[in-house]
Amino acid sequence: MSRAVIYEAFGAPDVLQLKEVAEPHAGPSDVRVRVTAAGLNPMDWLIVSSPEGAAQFGINLPAGFGCDFAGVVDEVGAEVEGFAGGDRVYGGAMAQAVAEFAVVQTGPSALYRLLHTPEGIEDVVAAALPTPGLTAAAAIATIAPRAGETVLIGGAAGGVGVLAVQLARLAGARVLGTSSPSTFDFLRELGVEPVHYGAGLADRVQAPAPEGVSAAADLFGTETAEAALALGVSPERICTIAAGPNPPGGVRATGGADATVADLARITDAILAGTLTVPIAASFPIEQVHEAVALQAARHVHGKIVVTP
Repeated sequence: MSRAVIYEAFGAPDVLQLKEVAEPHAGPSDVRVRVTAAGLNPMDWLIVSSPEGAAQFGINLPAGFGCDFAGVVDEVGAEVEGFAGGDRVYGGAMAQAVAEFAVVQTGPSALYRLLHTPEGIEDVVAAALPTPGLTAAAAIATIAPRAGETVLIGGAAGGVGVLAVQLARLAGARVLGTSSPSTFDFLRELGVEPVHYGAGLADRVQAPAPEGVSAAADLFGTETAEAALALGVSPERICTIAAGPNPPGGVRATGGADATVADLARITDAILAGTLTVPIAASFPIEQVHEAVALQAARHVHGKIVVTP
């Protein structure tokens, strides 16, 4: 037997249960990973709260919880190449991550990729990378910031935002980031000029950037995208990640599916070079998964929340 967080009904975080379950094992094309850390994402608790959200990912009840993880390979299927017992790895396994074990399919047909964790990157950091890293990379590639430009990023202090603002700065851009005042000092430490989100955003952006902005990424909804449109930014250089396939004003929708593992490699290279950091806002033991999810759902954290089995 092993432990896993599961839920048997949709609802608030208290539907999540830590239970003894049958120990999973690797099939011929799978590896089993002993999970050491799981990074939480907003989609995790949205899936738990919504049958419609779960259906989009093919999840049926009862279901496991979480997607992003890091750990150590401890079972390898006979058909698997490139992985061996003892390898440190990170990646995604939908509805499996917050558990002692995750079984991950490998090969070209795999829905999620399993990657070797580079030496020098801790598991709690690696677990925070798969979904946010791919999403941030896709957003920044879509708006293509250039040296000397000013870009606006909405939701700058969240798990995707903290990576996106740093990627934009690595491209040489000046970055304005929307957030609540409680995160302003945190964003300044990342080299971001904070702007309070909410009604009147376009006017507040004009104060530090009277010359305007060249591009914008909205990582929360549509408010930042709409402000960028009002400021005259071309829709081709505005993107959203959470506004559905048809965002307002002809701006571009994107997400992690538009990025590649090479993008994650560039992020881990930057971490190792000391030019990018992954702030871990809080780490909870698996027994406190309710507290971890409640904090994530409040959307006021500075960086990532990690659960450790």
